[in-house]
Amino acid sequence: MKIYTKTGDKGFTSLIGGTRVAKHHIRIESYGTVDELNSYVGLIIDQDIAVYDKEIMKQIQDRLFTIGSSLASDPEKSKMIIPDLHLADIELLEKEMDSMNLDLPELRHFILPGGNNAISFCHIARCVCRRAERVVIHLAEESMVDEKVIIYLNRLSDYLFTLARKIANDNKIPENQWIPRV
Repeated sequence: MKIYTKTGDKGFTSLIGGTRVAKHHIRIESYGTVDELNSYVGLIIDQDIAVYDKEIMKQIQDRLFTIGSSLASDPEKSKMIIPDLHLADIELLEKEMDSMNLDLPELRHFILPGGNNAISFCHIARCVCRRAERVVIHLAEESMVDEKVIIYLNRLSDYLFTLARKIANDNKIPENQWIPRV
């Protein structure tokens, strides 16, 4: 099977269901941003972080593929059965954040990104996740989007922030607190 098909050479691509749309369509932008996020999650997994955190991140990558499949489908035409997101997926992120927060110092300042590569990659992924959330919300204004997708992305950005703090704590790296100039 060839990777290239040449069907997108004129700036259009097909959704699951066969509908052709411009490559700049908000639906393409939404799942493209989720794909970008998934790549950053892979980069976090490649860092020197706890094995347990890597396992959770692999589950997150799977959920992001699920979200991407959902966003790549034409809700009015696709007959294909694709995986779906569950409330338990959102609850897992919440449970993980609650668990991480037990060992973290109370948050009293905004945290500036940085400390080491893993921490910085978590913050980049968090920012991309927030962008994905914004784009998906925009898409939801004009087309059907499973509300769990928006909730999951919202929760995932919080998870990535908390993971950055946990990695700093695990490595005894002081948090880069923002102290505003007055």
